[in-house]
Amino acid sequence: MSPILCPVKRSLWLWVVIFAAVVATPLIAGPPKPESIKWMIAARFPSVSWIDASTLAAWMQDDARKDLLLLDVRTEEEYAVSHLRGAMRVDPERPEVSELPIPEGATVVVYCSIGYRSAALVGELRRRGIDQVYNLTGGIFGWANAGRPLFVDETRVKTVHPYDNMWGWLVRDELRGY
Repeated sequence: MSPILCPVKRSLWLWVVIFAAVVATPLIAGPPKPESIKWMIAARFPSVSWIDASTLAAWMQDDARKDLLLLDVRTEEEYAVSHLRGAMRVDPERPEVSELPIPEGATVVVYCSIGYRSAALVGELRRRGIDQVYNLTGGIFGWANAGRPLFVDETRVKTVHPYDNMWGWLVRDELRGY
């Protein structure tokens, strides 16, 4: 074998292995999850504290947690499809942080579709002195994918707005609604 072709063969095998890994990963690991991009959001917003869906669900069931405030940082269109019970919508384009009715000592959990817009608001709330503020890991997509309850007012619903085609693939097909 020619010494010139040897690196080419190695390179070809490397590309075959990379291609196989890319194709096989979703088959082995299952569909991507919104929680899997937390690291990217955390890199952009390193001071943000996070809460997982299981802990939030427990807090929402805990009668002693009367100070829990949920903030939904999505558009009116997204919020109208579904939201977490009792959540207050905050405009992601113009969050009027100073006008939010956050009682002193409240525990605030902020969410959006996957966690990016909510992380920005969590950072702003922290800068304004609100210490007990958390970003929901995986956002409402992760919440919905886990089979947790979604609402429109007090009516339970089964769908969530997919935000757009780029990020909508992080919510299961049967949960997408407009």
